[in-house]
Amino acid sequence: MIELSWSGLRVPAIAVELGCSQKTVRCWLHRFNRSGLQVLDDLGGQGRKRRITEEERSRIISVVKSVPPGWLRWETVGELWAFDESGPSEWTLDSLTAAARATGIEVGRSQVRRILLAEGVRWRRTRSWTRSKDPDFVPKGHGSSTSTPTRSSARR
Repeated sequence: MIELSWSGLRVPAIAVELGCSQKTVRCWLHRFNRSGLQVLDDLGGQGRKRRITEEERSRIISVVKSVPPGWLRWETVGELWAFDESGPSEWTLDSLTAAARATGIEVGRSQVRRILLAEGVRWRRTRSWTRSKDPDFVPKGHGSSTSTPTRSSARR
């Protein structure tokens, strides 16, 4: 970058040549002009330190991939059961935060969300389409045909 500047190239041409932004080129050139060669080394250690370790992040991600303790399973005799009936039946940000804290990881709900987003997990609130507070609502059963009246077809 410095050599390109000394050879007469302007900031836009240097940015194109190096594949970076003009702002980056200007920043480094100003740093060099102020303090010389020693400031061109990466300073490192900038910014806030992480509060949880990579191992703790991995443990949170492994919790997401596990089955929630309240998830219903079929027994061989045909009955439903759960490991922990009082536990969550699905992972929410709150239940993941509680599970992480139970294992000794001090983490907040928003931090769990950021960890999942960084891992490429798109988080959506779970919606149950079979529940409604509307007394006229008739839920569509599992695998039912279109002849079962639903709320929208019942009003037509």
